[in-house]
Amino acid sequence: MFFSKDLPSPTSFFTAYASMAGYIMMIRSMAHQLIPGTVQDLIYSSLHSLLFRSTSTTLTLTIDDDNMGMHNEIYQAAQTYLSTKISPDAVRLRISKGHKDKHVNLYLSDGETVNDVYQNVELKWRFVTDRGDKKGDDDRRSEYFELSFDKKHKDLILNSYIPHVESKAKEIRDERRILMLHSLNSLRWESVILEHPSTFKTIAMEDELKRDVMEDLDRFIRRKDYYKKVGKAWKRGYLLYGPPGTGKSSLVAAMANYKGIMMYSYILGT
Repeated sequence: MFFSKDLPSPTSFFTAYASMAGYIMMIRSMAHQLIPGTVQDLIYSSLHSLLFRSTSTTLTLTIDDDNMGMHNEIYQAAQTYLSTKISPDAVRLRISKGHKDKHVNLYLSDGETVNDVYQNVELKWRFVTDRGDKKGDDDRRSEYFELSFDKKHKDLILNSYIPHVESKAKEIRDERRILMLHSLNSLRWESVILEHPSTFKTIAMEDELKRDVMEDLDRFIRRKDYYKKVGKAWKRGYLLYGPPGTGKSSLVAAMANYKGIMMYSYILGT
């Protein structure tokens, strides 16, 4: 094999390449040490946007919990919905249990992802925790979800999938919720977990009266939006009267268990 005198030899070429690679690695290591992580992310995002803006077909929505000083309902719904979609292969999860929860709840931790499919559209959720430039800087910590999908499905995701997530999240919360009975005794409210087994199927009550109560509860629940529209508190009162042992508490429990309604009771007399 012959080489021109004007061209560098293969040995010289590979030596120069190795030296250049070494310099690049050294510069990259120094950059990681000297440039804050958030600045690195910003630089990377800017370069990625410039390079792939014209070819990328992926749209990513950012969903955080801050909605102008109020909780973002979509964020809360996503957190609940995704807790039932967590992959068995997940390696980092958050765990919590409130006093109104029946069981321990698992949620995504930083960097974990969930894949979902809606009407044959593939979606990817990712949970991100941004802790700011300094470790332990809680004031600058933020948490949010990233929802990525093909941008041609934007209308479907916003107008159909997001409402689907909110609806499913409500069903999940209702299933997890523990019914509480709040009673006013001696001018002091007391709360207990309602574990009374009574239902309209087991309670001893006239069939016609039972149907009247159930229909009234159904009508009350259906008209929640109407109460909100006219500016009235969404509540319904019942007056139960009778001596001890006649089934007042059983009826209250049956009503609560019927639709998962939060019950408040005020006891008169002894």
